[in-house]
Amino acid sequence: MTRILLLGCRGQVGWELQRALAPLGELHAWDRSLADLSEPEALLQGVAQLAPQVIVNAAAYTAVDQAESEPALAQRINAEAPARLARWCAQASATLVHYSSDYVFDGSGDTARDEAAATGPLSEYGRSKLAGEEAIRASHARHLILRTSWVYAARGGNFAKTMLRLAAEREQLRVVADQIGAPTGAELLADCTAQTLPQLLHQAQLSGTYHLCAAGETNWAEYARFVIGTAQAQDRTLRCREVLGIPSSDYPTPARRPLNSRLDCRRFTTTFGLHLPPWQQGVRRMLEEVLQ
Repeated sequence: MTRILLLGCRGQVGWELQRALAPLGELHAWDRSLADLSEPEALLQGVAQLAPQVIVNAAAYTAVDQAESEPALAQRINAEAPARLARWCAQASATLVHYSSDYVFDGSGDTARDEAAATGPLSEYGRSKLAGEEAIRASHARHLILRTSWVYAARGGNFAKTMLRLAAEREQLRVVADQIGAPTGAELLADCTAQTLPQLLHQAQLSGTYHLCAAGETNWAEYARFVIGTAQAQDRTLRCREVLGIPSSDYPTPARRPLNSRLDCRRFTTTFGLHLPPWQQGVRRMLEEVLQ
C-alpha cells in the first residue's frame, strides 16, 4: 500500500485532500504541529522517519501582503522547505505533489498563459513560490507542480464570505474590476490531485508543471455580483444594491497583484483526460453550503 504524507492538512486545500487522498493508500495527514515548513531541518527528520512514497505539500506561506515585510520567512516556507522535500524525494525515489500560483507571472497582457510562458513575479510571495518551483524542477524528483488561482473553500475565510458580510452591512460595495482570473475551489484541486496521482506513479514521464483552475474567467467585481445574486436568489436579505467596479489603483495593497491571472489548462486536461467545470459551478456549490 502506498504511504502518502500530506502536509498542511488543516488549510483549505489540505482539508479537502484528506478526503480525496484517503482511498489511494495509507494516508498520514500532518498539520503545522507535526510539520512546520519554517523549520526545514526538523521537517526532514520527521519525513525520513515516516519514509513516505508520496509527499503532497499543501502547506505554504499565503499571507501575500505580509510577505512584503517577511520575505525571508516566505522564502523559507515556500522555497527552502519544498527544495529540501524535493531533494529527499529524489534520493528516496519518492514523488512530490506541490501547489503553486498565478503570482509567478507579471499579469501583463490579456491572454491565458501556458506552462512555458515567461515568469515575472511582482511580489515577495510570488518570488518565493517561483523559487520553490525552480528548486523542485532542479531536484529531478518525480513531481507534480500544480499552478492555480483564486483558491476558495467553504471552510475558513474567503472572498465570497467577505462579500456576503459586507453586502449585509452596506448598500454599495466598491470592488476591484481590472484583475481577471478564475475562482478555483479547494475541492476541485483535491479531486484533480487524487485523479492524477495514480497516473503519475505509473508513468514517470508525466512529471512536470501544470496549470489547474476552474474553467472560464471573471473579475473580482463580477465575482462579487455573482455571489450576492446567488444569495438573494436563495432569499438571503442583503442591503447591497450595487457593486461598483474600481481599478486596482483605487485599492492599494502592500503587494502588487497581477492584473491578468488567466491560466491555460489545456496541458493538464489533455494529459490526464479530465474536464474542468466552469468556475460558477463550484462557487454556487460552496455558497449552498455557506448559506445553509
